[in-house]
Amino acid sequence: MRGLIVRKLLSGLVVGGAVAALLGSGLRATAAPSDLKTVPFEVSGELPIYPKALWKNGSAGADVRKVEARLVQLKLLEKRYQDNDFGTMTRSAVKKFQRSKGIPQLGYVDQNTWNQLVKVTHEPTQTELFPPAPVVDGRKLDPRCATGVALCIDKSTRKLRYVVDGVVKMQMDVRFGAVKTATREGGFTVGWKSRNHVSKLYDSKMPYAMFFSGGQAVHYSSDFAARGYNGASHGCVNVRDLAKIKVLFDEVQVGDKVIVYRS
Repeated sequence: MRGLIVRKLLSGLVVGGAVAALLGSGLRATAAPSDLKTVPFEVSGELPIYPKALWKNGSAGADVRKVEARLVQLKLLEKRYQDNDFGTMTRSAVKKFQRSKGIPQLGYVDQNTWNQLVKVTHEPTQTELFPPAPVVDGRKLDPRCATGVALCIDKSTRKLRYVVDGVVKMQMDVRFGAVKTATREGGFTVGWKSRNHVSKLYDSKMPYAMFFSGGQAVHYSSDFAARGYNGASHGCVNVRDLAKIKVLFDEVQVGDKVIVYRS
């Protein structure tokens, strides 16, 4: 209690000293009007309140595929981008839909956007959600080749098929790496392309190269054209038809799928 009294006395002395100093300097101290109100900042308007996102850029899963399937029905999204992932193309399609309905172009799906989308589309069928894999020469291609754009590469039949939305557009013979330099299997994407590539590691020409896994690429091979299956690559997918791979190189885009599998 004593300490509190001392602090109040000291505070009073400080304030009193400040007033005395003002009077001593000839300045007149004036009291503030009793009705003056202060605020920390000026309020110039209301901050926008955005609706909650149900699915947005970066979302993934079965529900996203259903959203994409409905956008495909409206021809706002190409089938190749129906892939369970809410990315740039899905976001663009959502904004187009929102603009067509006169609602805020948020670029993500909120409850209102979803309600409007459901009204003008039907529940996607199983075939719309998961188109069946195309059958070529009595064999089903890998299911991952059924949608979008894919270089569908079958090690069993030694064929490369360029597939767009489940339709085979081109087919060509290919060969793969030897046992110690095997061509990797799995799902990849085209990372980059090089029309007149030369391997720094093996000092060999790799024209029309489309790289999909590290140093492994689909490319033309003059050795494959000359010796056929008597040779092997160092891990790349060799093509021996120069005319076809020239066309393929121009068609394939960075980001397109590359599926290497065994049927």
